[in-house]
Amino acid sequence: MKRRTILQVAGATTCTALAGSALAQERTKVSYGYSAVSDFATVFVATDEGFFAKRGLDLEPKFIPLNPTIIPGVESGSLQMGGPTSTSYLQAVDGGLDLVVLGGGGVLSKNYTEIALVAKAGSHIRSAKDCVGKKIGVPGLGALLHVTFRQWLKQNGVDPKQVNFIEAPFPQHADLLRSGAVDAVVTGGPFIARILDSGAGYVVSYYLTFLPEGYPTIVHVARRDWARKNLAAVQAFQAGIAEAASFMAQAKNESSVRASLAKYLKLPMPVAARMQISPPGPVVTEKQLKFWADMMRGQGMLKTMPPLNRLLFKA
Repeated sequence: MKRRTILQVAGATTCTALAGSALAQERTKVSYGYSAVSDFATVFVATDEGFFAKRGLDLEPKFIPLNPTIIPGVESGSLQMGGPTSTSYLQAVDGGLDLVVLGGGGVLSKNYTEIALVAKAGSHIRSAKDCVGKKIGVPGLGALLHVTFRQWLKQNGVDPKQVNFIEAPFPQHADLLRSGAVDAVVTGGPFIARILDSGAGYVVSYYLTFLPEGYPTIVHVARRDWARKNLAAVQAFQAGIAEAASFMAQAKNESSVRASLAKYLKLPMPVAARMQISPPGPVVTEKQLKFWADMMRGQGMLKTMPPLNRLLFKA
């Protein structure tokens, strides 16, 4: 090889190395808190398919057993972003926290039937009225399943105050039913299948289908001051979950999507292969937040109407 060619190759290699080094230095590291539901699929897919990485975002998903505890993690800085349920988020704002919405996870769908009230075997719970005086386990007080179940009780003539709610992470639901620590749980797939297969309980109602479609179950949030200081990271996150939603819409990618669910939800692949996946809704609107705020105010769970126009962060 001629000396001039060698120098050109060496120079090009050096430039590539420097560019790679600069990219690594520019990459923003973010810890993201999630819980055990398919509503986080776009975050999982964007991480595994490199949709975040190619935009300079190094996102580390961290499993948080109880969804409402994601918010204290974000507020303290141990998490930079996280996905509380829409209702947990609105309660946090109502309590004075300055958290903003960056986007959305899964949304309500009439076709999604893996959320249910599951009663302990032999408990004879068959209706909303049978829940009066009973101990019901929910995966987070103030979280979406708690709030929506309270709404279902109200619509069926039961005062939610007559029901004893106990906070319990999804993975504990089967054991709590078997031990008799609770009379029923408000739970979701794949945990429903595990309970039914073990004989620990039975489905009383796939109650969530009474709600309209298209409203976000999970919202991606960050502290406002952090978001303002990290605009590039926010933009990379928003673009990444949007690309992941498009990726999920293509049937040829289903096996990859389910592999990501199995990985982050710590499920055997056969279980992940048959679980239902919440439809993705990466963009959240003021109207969608108002839907949840109105429901919560109707239950006396918010002191005031949150300033919805200030909650959606524009990067």
